[in-house]
Amino acid sequence: MESIQAIKQRFGIIGNDPKLNRAIEKAIQVAPTDISVLVTGESGVGKESIPKIIHQLSHRKHGKYIAVNCGAIPEGTIDSELFGHEKGSFTGATQTREGYFEVADGGTIFLDEVGELPLTTQVRLLRVLENGEFIKVGSSKVQKTNVRIVAATNVDMFEAIKKEKFREDLYYRLSTVDINIPPLRERKDDIHLLFRKFASDFAIKYKMPTIKLTDEAVEVLLKNRWNGNIRQLRNAAEQISVLEQNRTINANTLLSYLPNHGSNLPAVIKSSKSDGDFSSEREILYKVLFDMKSDLNDLKKLTMELMKNGNEGDVQKKNEGLIQKIYGDDEETDYEEAMEEAEILSLAEKSNNSRSEIEEDSPDNIKDKYHFAEEIEEEETLSLHDKELELIKKSLERHNGKRKLAAAELGISERTLYRKIKQYDL
Repeated sequence: MESIQAIKQRFGIIGNDPKLNRAIEKAIQVAPTDISVLVTGESGVGKESIPKIIHQLSHRKHGKYIAVNCGAIPEGTIDSELFGHEKGSFTGATQTREGYFEVADGGTIFLDEVGELPLTTQVRLLRVLENGEFIKVGSSKVQKTNVRIVAATNVDMFEAIKKEKFREDLYYRLSTVDINIPPLRERKDDIHLLFRKFASDFAIKYKMPTIKLTDEAVEVLLKNRWNGNIRQLRNAAEQISVLEQNRTINANTLLSYLPNHGSNLPAVIKSSKSDGDFSSEREILYKVLFDMKSDLNDLKKLTMELMKNGNEGDVQKKNEGLIQKIYGDDEETDYEEAMEEAEILSLAEKSNNSRSEIEEDSPDNIKDKYHFAEEIEEEETLSLHDKELELIKKSLERHNGKRKLAAAELGISERTLYRKIKQYDL
């Protein structure tokens, strides 16, 4: 078994951090087996080195090694890329195609950004992990493959499982061994070492003297948070190597290339509010709807009370309180309109009562008590909607269609009358 130092030299890994050494040690130990491995860590920490170590130290080293960036393949084509497809299985499938699992038979597949896989693809991948079987898109034939899967992700997998974006059973199949690569900010002693290596590489590449940091610049380098990790450090080294004429870099010059310097501040904690918080918004909506239903029920009770006993004073007080509750203090215009509509209903009820009294005193109605009772029953079944419509029509006819005079007679605003005319299509 090769030593950790020999592996670092062979694969170009720089650093002596204990956590980094432990990750490499785990990779060396699992390489001779066919155990699935999940490599975790932030973006830019160098997770792609671990699958290469595992493949090269395994009995599959003479087989194919295929690295697949799952986040870069569109959702509609990823099944075809991984498992292949039959001719004519979808638009554009002009010929049969072998997928990565078929091509890499006997070798290793590295699934980078595995947390981005669609749920349907996760089901197919789980079948490969369990029994080495897969089916091409558009085919019914089960095929066998003998591949070793190494996956990597920068996603919090437990959070993804909680949000149902990643299957729990697939996670446990992939993470038989979990190898975590520490972020650069936890490898303080490796930061300057890496920067010097990058500076030397770029000096050779661009054929120019190597840049060097002053002591103050080194302090700035070590204090920076490096959210982009090794990728960000390499980028900064390349920019400085190309753009700076003076090859000795002081602290101020280095700071100009570090937009996120001073990030010794506490890291921003991601809000717990996310896609899954639609439930809280749904609860608020339900509450509003239930309140509206309650207000409607109260309004129905008031209307029934007005129709039955015509106790106008008490009903008016309750009506005002209810409308104030529904519309609030800030909606004065709506409140006034609601009160005006209540007055129309009151007028309609008065008209209904007076009409009943006149009919009772009429000599014609005494002829047939049964017929009289039938007419009363018929009058009582008339709706308030019809009464309101009747009053508005009569008022408009009396004033020859002049809305202003009709509104004044009805005791409502001209705007409310205009809205009623549109509502009843008068």
